[in-house]
Amino acid sequence: MFEAINEGLDGIKGVSEPRSETQVISPPKLLPRKVFFTKGVGRHTDPLVSFELALRDAGIEKFNLVTVSSIYPPYCEIVEAEKGLSELFPGQIVFCVMSRMTSNEQGKRIFASVGAAIPPDPSLNGYLTEYHGYCNGEDAGRHAEESAAYMLKTAFEIEPARTFNITVEADVEDCTTVVAAAVFVI
Repeated sequence: MFEAINEGLDGIKGVSEPRSETQVISPPKLLPRKVFFTKGVGRHTDPLVSFELALRDAGIEKFNLVTVSSIYPPYCEIVEAEKGLSELFPGQIVFCVMSRMTSNEQGKRIFASVGAAIPPDPSLNGYLTEYHGYCNGEDAGRHAEESAAYMLKTAFEIEPARTFNITVEADVEDCTTVVAAAVFVI
C-alpha cells in the first residue's frame, strides 16, 4: 500500500528516496508564493448579480474563491494583478482575503478596503485587514492600513516595513456591491 502511495509522490519537491513503509510523508503546505491586490464595483437590481459584476470588475470572477483570515504569508511576493491572474486558471480554487459591501440604500456611499502591514523580516508573517461600510468622511483605506499595522506591532512588537491599502468606494445606485481583495497564488 505504501509503495503505491509513494509512487504517486515521486517527483514532488520535498519527497526523498528511499522510503520505508513506516516513514511518514508530510503533505505539501498550502503556502502562497505570491499575492496581488484588486478591487471592483458592480451594480444591478439583484444583490447576487451586483456581487458577480463587482468580481468581474476586479477580474476574479472566473475562480472559486475561498475567503481566508488575515495573515500575509512569510516570503510572499507582491505582484501586479495581471501577473497574478496569468498564473491562475478558470475554475481553480483560489484563496483570498476579501472585503465586501452591498447596499441598495440610494444616495449612500459605500466602501470596501483591505489594509496590509508587511514586516521588515520576510520570514515573519504580516497582517491583512478587511474593513467595509458606509462612507462617513473618514479615510477608510487608512483605517484598514492602521489596523493591520496595529496587529503586526502587537504580535511581534515591531514596526511594519511597509503599509498600504486597496480601497474602493461607490455611490449606491440600484443594488451596489464593492469588493477589495488580496488574492493568493499558491
